[in-house]
Amino acid sequence: MARTGLATRLYLGEANLNIVGRRKTWFTVAAILVAIAIASISIKGFERGIEFAGGTSLSIPAKTTSGETLTQARVSDAVTKAIHGVAPGAEVDAAQKVGQTGSKGETFTVRASALTSGQTEKAKAALIADLGVNAADVSDNQVSAAWGGQVTRQAIIGLAIFLVLVMAYLIIRFEWRMAAAAVASLLLDLILTAGVYSLIGFEVTPSTVIGFLTILGYALYDVVVVFDKVQENTRGITAGSVRTYGEATNLAINQTLMRSLNTGLVALLPVGGLLFIGAGLLGAGTLKDLGLVLFVGMGIGVISSIMFAAPLLTAFKDREPKIKAHTARVLARRAGGRSGDVAGRGERQPNATASDEAPAMASTGTSAPRPGSRPASAKRSSGTNRGGRPGGTGNRPGGGAKRR
Repeated sequence: MARTGLATRLYLGEANLNIVGRRKTWFTVAAILVAIAIASISIKGFERGIEFAGGTSLSIPAKTTSGETLTQARVSDAVTKAIHGVAPGAEVDAAQKVGQTGSKGETFTVRASALTSGQTEKAKAALIADLGVNAADVSDNQVSAAWGGQVTRQAIIGLAIFLVLVMAYLIIRFEWRMAAAAVASLLLDLILTAGVYSLIGFEVTPSTVIGFLTILGYALYDVVVVFDKVQENTRGITAGSVRTYGEATNLAINQTLMRSLNTGLVALLPVGGLLFIGAGLLGAGTLKDLGLVLFVGMGIGVISSIMFAAPLLTAFKDREPKIKAHTARVLARRAGGRSGDVAGRGERQPNATASDEAPAMASTGTSAPRPGSRPASAKRSSGTNRGGRPGGTGNRPGGGAKRR
């Protein structure tokens, strides 16, 4: 039979990727990444937005007094020049368009570092002269850092409540070991996403905080899909001797791998469009803040559900006395060749497949019978005639010659 490609075997769940068997490697990689993320957060910190650091927000009309429509780039350049003229070290964000394009209420909003009232008035005067806009339509707003602190506290409370509810649901739906592995995967997703923000210097805004809570739900969905298949493959596993708990879990990962990848790709495509088109091409800054955290968090969530959650579950289960005894029994039977005897008698253990039994028979030197072949016990010996009578061809019992 022709060999199938990797893509086909992945879709059929027959790729046999050894994810669980290499769990120490994944745990080591995860520990290194977590250490880097925590070190970056502790040393470098985050690039806080105006809502967290405090600052000044300027609102500029999109049309001049002569009726000319201003572009986003022109407004951004003018605001940067005006603010740096009064506060050379101030940080200035790109202008964001607010309101429907072409409408009378269309404006641009620009956020910058905190300015004094005198600096703000000078910057506004420079903007009015440079852009030619109506002075009455240019306004400013001072944003306090306390508001960002309130958003953070509420987000932490929401995160704690979410994790408690998740633990309760998973314990009821599965068991506490699966709940612990799932929550550990969610925390890994959060820490690594926060580490990426700290390392690269992405700005953290209230939209980013909301995005952090959003990716938790997505990551949980992917973990539950994998664990549901694990539960199906391991139901009654200790009653048989075909595979260990880790092998059944690894089979579940292979069977759900393409589903996880396809789900992740389908989810990342619209988020990527939101980020690269909405924020990159259209200049919607609020979409950038939300799109960044979703794109990074969802990507990490897909990987962590495959490489971390399920292997961590097997590490927990292998410590359970019942599973530990079952694993020892399976390995002992394989080493002693008794698994081949079981397969030769045609007894299939719970959750076993033909592909599981073939290696066991190969290890004992016996091969699986071909479909339609007779059992070995029914084959005639060399000294038996076609009628099944002993004594050689043409002889009757007792040695008498056959009557012609």
